[in-house]
Amino acid sequence: MDIPFLNNNHVSTANIRALLSVRGFILAVIFISSALITLLPSEYLTGHLAISAALVLATIGMLATGIVSEQLAVLIFFFFAMICSVSAPEVVFSGFYSSAFWLVFGGLVIGAAVDRTGLGGRIAKSIIYCIKGNYSSVIAAVIFLNILLIFLMPSTLSRVVLLIPIVLALANSLGYAAGSPPRNGIVMATVLTAYLGSTSVLPANVPNNVLMGAAESFQGVQLHYFNYLVLHFPVLGFLKSLVVWVCVVWLFRPREKINDFSKGVQPTAPIISATFSSEERRLLLFLIVALLLWSTDKMHGIAPAWISLGVGILCLVPLLGVISSETFKEKVPISPLLYVAGIIGVGAVVADTGLGTFISERIVNASNLAPDDPLRGFFVLSGTAMLLGFFSTMPGVPAILVPIASDLSAASGLNLNAVLMTQVVGFSTVWLPYQVPPIIVGMQLAGVPMMAGIKITALIGLISLVVLNPLTAVWWQILGYLPDGLLF
Repeated sequence: MDIPFLNNNHVSTANIRALLSVRGFILAVIFISSALITLLPSEYLTGHLAISAALVLATIGMLATGIVSEQLAVLIFFFFAMICSVSAPEVVFSGFYSSAFWLVFGGLVIGAAVDRTGLGGRIAKSIIYCIKGNYSSVIAAVIFLNILLIFLMPSTLSRVVLLIPIVLALANSLGYAAGSPPRNGIVMATVLTAYLGSTSVLPANVPNNVLMGAAESFQGVQLHYFNYLVLHFPVLGFLKSLVVWVCVVWLFRPREKINDFSKGVQPTAPIISATFSSEERRLLLFLIVALLLWSTDKMHGIAPAWISLGVGILCLVPLLGVISSETFKEKVPISPLLYVAGIIGVGAVVADTGLGTFISERIVNASNLAPDDPLRGFFVLSGTAMLLGFFSTMPGVPAILVPIASDLSAASGLNLNAVLMTQVVGFSTVWLPYQVPPIIVGMQLAGVPMMAGIKITALIGLISLVVLNPLTAVWWQILGYLPDGLLF
């Protein structure tokens, strides 16, 4: 698959030079802006706090703009945090021994196992082959498939990488040419549901895992799979997936009749073997056990991270497992682990240096939170998390806000758990594709233009803000997370 942006047939030398000039200019703006913070008078920021703020701003700026790779941005953060003595090493590198780090590690191994054995492809293609209907049925099937895999594969990026080739084959079989709106719609339904639906299932994506690790590290709060699912899935999972379906069908539906399943046209991909291999059966058993343990963590007390790590170990054990050491080296990348560790490290530095307290005071003062108005606190805090998503990729939102959650709880009248959960409402409201790396990866793999992505994410963001977020407040009151009498 050629990606136009990277294809030399489409990009001239002059365009490449212009692009590099733009990237250099943006990078210079980020670092100059960060350096200027250190020159602020001491009555605004003390010297040490100013250095910490400059480093955090530069890191978030690099992550938000994508001007350099995420792993390079994280390594730059680690390097300058140490040579500038911003915090102690155990603070800067605290992400490496957080539960979120090990949950992501286990998820990467599970994702590699699902890909290696072909189990994910079997599940995906089996559902796709059952489709009978028009374009709206195709999108519904893709969304349903995503929701199913969210509970089986705790890695958004793994799901996107697994599903993109399958949905592109489906688009080809239906006669949707590369770059056509219906084809773009199938891809956007895949990547959006892969992320948006997963925000409501605890171990299913990076922002959830960062929230879990930061809540445990900074606030001593352990999040439970079942409670998290009940609180978020009905609105942020189910209803938001329904919104994705409506918006994709409305924006990208074919304007002319092309081959579809209602006319008896079926995908031309190879037929799946009816017999499961021994590796598929073992992996399916591992995943069923993991799902049972994740869904009952409140009963047995084992955190999702250690369940994920345990299943990952089972996948690697010789004879019993399904991944060889060679496959592990080839298929399990280090970049997501560095990213998680770096993001948690940023949050640790924010808390340790006092920058978190400084930020919390400014947020509380600017938002006029009141302990006797928790409903206002819900909308202000979820809106704050949403706004931070513009300046940081979504995993950065909990890294910034969790360390100051206690202060926000006292100011808003919401209990600590409710304050932590408002961040999920925020980072599940996506306005632009760059805010979520797996969305960008999926779009690039499929060659979807950026404007097509912006069109659908902005519409869903608007619907979320106006409709779904208020419905979330209603649901929370029903569950007792908001005091009775605030809404009805």
